[in-house]
Amino acid sequence: MDDHLLVIFPHPDDEAFGVSGTIAQHTKKGLPVTYICLTLGQMGRNMGNPPFATRESLPLIRQKELKDACDAVGIQDLRQFGLRDKTVEFEDEKFLADQFLAVIDEVKPTRLITFYPGYSVHPDHEATARAVVRAVGSMPEMDRPELLCVAFAKNSEEDLGAPHVVTDISDVFAEKMNCIKAHRSQTQWLVDSVDKDPAMLAWVKNERFWRYPL
Repeated sequence: MDDHLLVIFPHPDDEAFGVSGTIAQHTKKGLPVTYICLTLGQMGRNMGNPPFATRESLPLIRQKELKDACDAVGIQDLRQFGLRDKTVEFEDEKFLADQFLAVIDEVKPTRLITFYPGYSVHPDHEATARAVVRAVGSMPEMDRPELLCVAFAKNSEEDLGAPHVVTDISDVFAEKMNCIKAHRSQTQWLVDSVDKDPAMLAWVKNERFWRYPL
């Protein structure tokens, strides 16, 4: 059986910061990755610097950026659910969970990465995470993928302890930075910070995950 990785996030660029190195390591081994992105980030706060987008044109720009980002780390199976940014929290949780279960049943991942419920700050992040947990938790225990979660609330380590998995992605650093740069309308600040701040460079080179206790 292929070691299939399934990644589920609500926004284009959610994959870039904390997971794209892990994804690139996976695809470089010839292993499959499926990425479910729920929205086109229509409500993204950045329009480029200097501005090159309007609120109307931003979704199309971010869709192209998302595809470029996937190419940068070798994702060939991108699933776009077409929800509207900042509305995921209002979607029926069971409906979302059932959609996720359909993909899980299709690709049969051995690992699934999403946000950690309660520790991912944005309402869309939280709603996505809760639906993923509901989906995986409804599966027979022996059939569940390993559920790894990204947490970045300020109290994450205080409440959850140290991350269970810390992955050094230095061997695919270029691919990760290309993924981040692909989301140029939203991520120029991070690119600039990595270039100037050694602490940011160290943060980018290590990806941290917590196993969710189902």
